[in-house]
Amino acid sequence: MRAGEVFAGYRIDRKLGAGGMGSVFLAQHPRLPRQVALKVLAESANSDDEFRARFLREAELAARLAHPNVVGILDRGVFEDSLWIAMQFIDGSDAAQLLRTAPSGLPPERAVHIVVEAARGLDAAHAAGLLHRDVKPANLLVAPGAEGRDRVLVTDFGIARAMGESTTLTAAGDVLATIAYAAPEQLRGETLDPRTDVYALGATLHQLLTGTTPFPRSTAAAVMHAHLTEPPPRPNEVNPAVPPRFDAVIARAMAKHPEERYRSCGDLAAAAAAALRGEAVRGTSRFSGRRRRLVVAAAAFLVPALAVGPIYGLRSPDSAPGGAAAPTDSAIADDGSGPWGVAGFMVAAFPRLLPRSPLSSSAQGLWCEPTSEKPSDALWNMAPLDVRTENFRLTCISDGDPVEFMWVDCLTSRLPMPEGNGRLLNKKGEQDWTRPSGTGHISWSDTTDAFGRVDSSLRITFDDPGRNFCKITVFGLDLTGQQMLDTWWPNAPL
Repeated sequence: MRAGEVFAGYRIDRKLGAGGMGSVFLAQHPRLPRQVALKVLAESANSDDEFRARFLREAELAARLAHPNVVGILDRGVFEDSLWIAMQFIDGSDAAQLLRTAPSGLPPERAVHIVVEAARGLDAAHAAGLLHRDVKPANLLVAPGAEGRDRVLVTDFGIARAMGESTTLTAAGDVLATIAYAAPEQLRGETLDPRTDVYALGATLHQLLTGTTPFPRSTAAAVMHAHLTEPPPRPNEVNPAVPPRFDAVIARAMAKHPEERYRSCGDLAAAAAAALRGEAVRGTSRFSGRRRRLVVAAAAFLVPALAVGPIYGLRSPDSAPGGAAAPTDSAIADDGSGPWGVAGFMVAAFPRLLPRSPLSSSAQGLWCEPTSEKPSDALWNMAPLDVRTENFRLTCISDGDPVEFMWVDCLTSRLPMPEGNGRLLNKKGEQDWTRPSGTGHISWSDTTDAFGRVDSSLRITFDDPGRNFCKITVFGLDLTGQQMLDTWWPNAPL
């Protein structure tokens, strides 16, 4: 269409762009004093029932959303057998166009701002039960905003679908997404959820920071293979000007398994903002690469029945058995109101050992998250931080010098941990311990696997009422229990 031509009552001003399922024109609304972005389905696709269905879906699903970070749908219809949608016009460009003028990536401050704003729109879509499924720089519109800050809106829900919907709009084997940003489960044709968009937003952040897609390869097949099998990319290696802390953000956002990613786009954005501020952030590469052996090592030391003990009634978080107050760090909330939620009382009991938030590491280099207690999935099955259960576990991964990972288990009742609970197998020794912080008991164990590798475990319990409702299990790989006792225990922050 040319300038001045009228289409479905809309007077065309100029063509804005083309791609995907159609072309977009700047047009004058026929009844209101406003300009709109008019998207018209490509002629070659108008006779394709599948493409028509996708195009109509874009209008139907996106029209449900009313959010300042999502492009609004104003109208839709059919004109001379061509489908069209009238959308909110954003006077600016998109993030892909910005990257054409910045081949090495945008300044980290601008890249993070774009992701933070986009995350708000995506989380709003997820709250409405919608997935985008094609998050990429070209679908993030950027316009000048107040005080020089970019205004960012998510557009093109053309291949989005309601979560849980059974209708299929693809032929067998088709992948409705831009492969450069597609999550592994999307490429495998598996069930999708909001963490699929988290992966794509992480891939988008990588490109905004570096100017390159996460896995630049010569063929689509090679890109898909990289998404499915290769470790997440490190933006600092591509562009040394990117702060190294962003490597951990991308590692978690683009983890192969959805359960290892951030739970929402907002969580990803918060981690990116923390990295920009120079704060420690949590990655997942340690979980992904070693989890199978870690589970095998843990199973070698623990009696199969790991139940914490009898079910107790809950006490107030402010009290401990006998009325004694649990020792807390004044900066750590133990009443469920802090970043650790209902697990805050555990972090308050061990302020020198555990990190102050799920998005940071401790001074001892531990990254922790709440997990299931079942031995088969204890390392990666996330547990909610807003649901109070009878017992709680934090699984903490370290850099392996000498601790590989540990479990911190506590009873929310603050009643003493039953003696012998989850006792160690292959126990090599035990002793009582005394420190300025209190007293307790420690036992150690080790085992050798079929390949001659030695793995070890320490079990620590406490006598004082401020911590006797907890136990800590520390695991080391390639060390005996005695070696762990000699190297880690003397300076353990307990």
